[in-house]
Amino acid sequence: MKALSLVVFLAALLPAQTPPPQALPNLPDDTVIAVFDDGVKFTMGQYKSLYEVLRGNQPAMLQERKAFLEQYALMRKLAHMAEEEKLDQVSPGKDILDYYRLFLLSQAKLNQEVQSQNVSDEEITKYYAANKDRYREVKVKAIYLAFSKALASQASNGKRILTEEEAKAKAGKLLADIRGGAEFVKLVRENSDDATSRDKDGDFATITGTDRDKLPAAVVNVIFALKPGEVSEPVEQPNGFYLFRADQITYRPQSEVQGEIVAALQQDRFNRWMQQTHDSVKVEFPSPEFLGGSAPPPAK
Repeated sequence: MKALSLVVFLAALLPAQTPPPQALPNLPDDTVIAVFDDGVKFTMGQYKSLYEVLRGNQPAMLQERKAFLEQYALMRKLAHMAEEEKLDQVSPGKDILDYYRLFLLSQAKLNQEVQSQNVSDEEITKYYAANKDRYREVKVKAIYLAFSKALASQASNGKRILTEEEAKAKAGKLLADIRGGAEFVKLVRENSDDATSRDKDGDFATITGTDRDKLPAAVVNVIFALKPGEVSEPVEQPNGFYLFRADQITYRPQSEVQGEIVAALQQDRFNRWMQQTHDSVKVEFPSPEFLGGSAPPPAK
């Protein structure tokens, strides 16, 4: 019979259905909360430190504190038994420990590098000024003219659906009317095929810099190029043409986006440091066979 894995076995020790506490107990760090069978004392401060690093185990550490420490005590005993038998000095134990030591230390260095990136107020202000368009917000109204790739047809509401050529021509005429002084909202009510925006006098959305990844590039680029009150040329999409009007253009204030700017600057610095570190790694591969190449001819 196969042995149960340690994870499954230890999970079975957790008691079922106890009301979860809302937070860790508010105890001084030097409070002894457990004494293991070898006499070692475990404090609240140590428990808090463990809680911070064991992200996946935090629910158990909150809800099943007694069972978690009993599990932890069992792991300690098993680890001590392994050390007494020198399992940490022979394969596969030694190899696994060496690999995970490298892995954990490399992660610690990456975390330390991220957290050490300090950003000054001057850098934040400079970044905001240089990237202000990212924080632009354009409140947009729209007229939408649907078309069918086939011949003109009837929609479910009985309205005739235009062909692509007819919709394009109509969009051009509406644009000429608007530039000639026609009221945009009146034309929305009379012509737009988008019922949702039509019922709101053409209100389409407030487009921000973060929408560049959510909307078609053709739509975002046209909207961001508009001046207040300006109406776009017809913008073709798969099933219709849009006329966009920029009703209002504002910018999110620097105070509101400061956290985003700090994160962007920190990420940029980290990426450059990571690239430099990566580029500094040099590895030689003296065995072509290892890389799948052909073996060198035997020496004569």
